[in-house]
Amino acid sequence: MKHCLTIAGSDSSGGAGIQADLKTFSAHGTFGMSVITAVTAQNTQGVFDVQDISPSTIAKQIEAIFDDIRVDGLKIGMVSRPETIEVIATTLQKYSLPPLVVDPVMISKSGFDLLQSDAKKALIELLVPMATIITPNILEAEVMLNHKIKTLEDMMDAAKELHAFGSSYVLIKGGHHIEDATDVLFDGSHVFCLTKERIDTINTHGTGCTLSSAIAANLAQGMNVRDAVDAAKKYITEAIKQGFAIGQGVGPVHHFYNFYHNQE
Repeated sequence: MKHCLTIAGSDSSGGAGIQADLKTFSAHGTFGMSVITAVTAQNTQGVFDVQDISPSTIAKQIEAIFDDIRVDGLKIGMVSRPETIEVIATTLQKYSLPPLVVDPVMISKSGFDLLQSDAKKALIELLVPMATIITPNILEAEVMLNHKIKTLEDMMDAAKELHAFGSSYVLIKGGHHIEDATDVLFDGSHVFCLTKERIDTINTHGTGCTLSSAIAANLAQGMNVRDAVDAAKKYITEAIKQGFAIGQGVGPVHHFYNFYHNQE
C-alpha cells in the first residue's frame, strides 16, 4: 500500500481540508497521514474562526512522519501564514520528497480569507518551486497573478504565467468558469483542456481539496501527471454528482461513492 501525506488545515465539518484529503486517500486505496497547519471552525454555512498551529509543532509533525514512515505522495493545502510556509519549506528540504501537489488554498466558498495577505509571496517563492504540480482555481490564479481571468484563452495564458513560478505542471481548475467545467493543464510545452459537464448542485464543499488529493494519490501509485490529473477529474466529477446535504448550506462531495450502495 502506498502512503500519502497531507499538510493542510482541519475542517471541523469534515467536508474539506485534511478530512477531505484523508477520505480521498482512503478512497484511492492509499494510507493517509496528516500534518495539521491550522484548526478551523466551519460548517456548511461558512468559516467562523481559524487557529494556526505553531511553526515548531508543524515542523515536529513533518519530522515525525518522514523520520519513520515512507511517504509516496504529498499534498500541501491550507498554509495561512508566512511563518507556516517557511517552516514547511525548510523542514521538507531535509528530505527526499515524493511527487508534491500544492493546492494554493486562499479563500473559502463563503469568502473567508484562508491565506493572509502577506503570505502570498512566501507561497509563490518557497512552495510553488518545490511542486510537481500546482492546482489553483481561477480565483486563486487571479490572486497569484494580480489580474482577471475571464475566458478559456485567459486560463491558458495564466497557466503559462504560473508555470514561470517554478512548478513542473500547472492545473487551473475551471469550476468557477461561467461556460463549463473545463480545467487547463500546462506541462511547460503543451496546453491540455480537460472538459467535463457542469453539474447543477450546491453540494460542492471540498472539491479543490479532494481533486488535489486524488492527484497526489494517483501520483503515489505511479501514474504520470497527465494520467493522474485525468483520473482525478473523473473521480471528483462523480463525487460532485453524488454530493449530498448534511446541514443548512453547502454540502460535501461524496468521497466514498464507490463504496456506498443504495444510499438515497
